Amino acid sequence: MKSNIALIGFMGTGKSAVGKAVAGKLGREFVEMDSLIEEMAGKPIPDIFEQDGEIAFRELEIEATKRVAQGSRQVIACGGGMVLNKINVDRLRETSRMVYLKASPRKILERTSADANDRPLLDVTNPAQRIRELLDFRKPFYERSADIIVNTSRLSTDKLADLIIHMLKEDEGFNL
Repeated sequence: MKSNIALIGFMGTGKSAVGKAVAGKLGREFVEMDSLIEEMAGKPIPDIFEQDGEIAFRELEIEATKRVAQGSRQVIACGGGMVLNKINVDRLRETSRMVYLKASPRKILERTSADANDRPLLDVTNPAQRIRELLDFRKPFYERSADIIVNTSRLSTDKLADLIIHMLKEDEGFNL
């Protein structure tokens, strides 16, 4: 029986905020994959990308996913590109319900513009265009990985957490 809740989706869709809210309401541990990767690397993600490259980052992501997938009763905020590697998705699926949080490109730009310096993939001349390109490419990966899909563009964090918990209560294969 699966007992982890893995939140997947593009940056700025609310994985961290909603994940913390769901974990708080259910009394579960909240795991931020990006923080775990930074801890493993001993440096922030922008430095990993800049000094070691995206491939090195993705290798750390595989190792972090392996660690997290072994736990139980966690709410996991996955990195936005985690679904690009089937190994990660397969590992998480063994113990987790995959909840795809999605939002409009406009909402994502709005949410990520304040901390654009911490987002190496948006460190470009036209972040709006980059968001659309990345979303177009990643959308099939998110959809294929998802057990549940929730649009976060219009609901508050608290309402989203309640909605996700409600949807999981309906899921017979999930141990809430």
